[in-house]
Amino acid sequence: MTRFRHLLPAAMLAACSLPAWAAHNDLVALINDYRAAPGACGGKPAHAVAAFDTPPALSRVAIGTGTFLELALEKAGYPSDHADAMFIGETGDAAAAMATLREHYCDRLLATDFAAAGAVRSRDGWYVVLANPLPPRQLPAPGNVADLVLAAVNAARAEPRQCGDRRYAAAPPLQLNRALDAAAQVHSEDMARLRYFSHQQQDGSVVGDRARHAGYTWRSIGENIASGLDSARAAVDGWLDSPGHCANIMNAGFAEMGIAYAINPERGTVYWTQVLGKAL
Repeated sequence: MTRFRHLLPAAMLAACSLPAWAAHNDLVALINDYRAAPGACGGKPAHAVAAFDTPPALSRVAIGTGTFLELALEKAGYPSDHADAMFIGETGDAAAAMATLREHYCDRLLATDFAAAGAVRSRDGWYVVLANPLPPRQLPAPGNVADLVLAAVNAARAEPRQCGDRRYAAAPPLQLNRALDAAAQVHSEDMARLRYFSHQQQDGSVVGDRARHAGYTWRSIGENIASGLDSARAAVDGWLDSPGHCANIMNAGFAEMGIAYAINPERGTVYWTQVLGKAL
């Protein structure tokens, strides 16, 4: 979740003579001093809260009117899924900026839903950025993923199932196939690297092309993809809840499958690919 907050312009004060980095650090230090001993906020007593972390990336964010904060944080090297930015227009040094922040947004200065803060001095004023880093991904090893997905898929195929408007009979269990694993890996890595979500790659290739390129000569072929899910179980459950993906899983014409995931390095988004096939 990302937000911008804009403060009313304060009176123009004397330009700060400190280097930019020092000025940025000064403002964040003043914010942390306030958090340590706020005294009051909005005319009411306020309690001390823990200091913000001060990663340098948050004071390097290229930010301005119309900026997508999430993307700006990525480019600065601090991917976040929860961030806020406050703008103070036409103010001078860090102390003046802090006075304006305390007057208008003391509640955000005392926020406990953010872990880190940074300050950016622009031509028109100050931006204060509050953010949380992306949480670490807790994904099993690729080999374990294959076993987990295969077990979940075969458990689903073992019983009749409704996929949208169509009823499917139970189907024989699938077997893992390394060539299909390779085809799945190629597609997951391509989606993660280029940040798109589609069965067709930018060169026009589709699952049948990727399977043949991996050495799988197929009679029938199918593909399920997913993104943003952090476990093999969640990926399979999502596919089973979707009529078209569910139909692929329950298709008795498929005898083998491959599975792979890849993670986008900037956002940490997980891209899943399952390839199902029957060889000639």
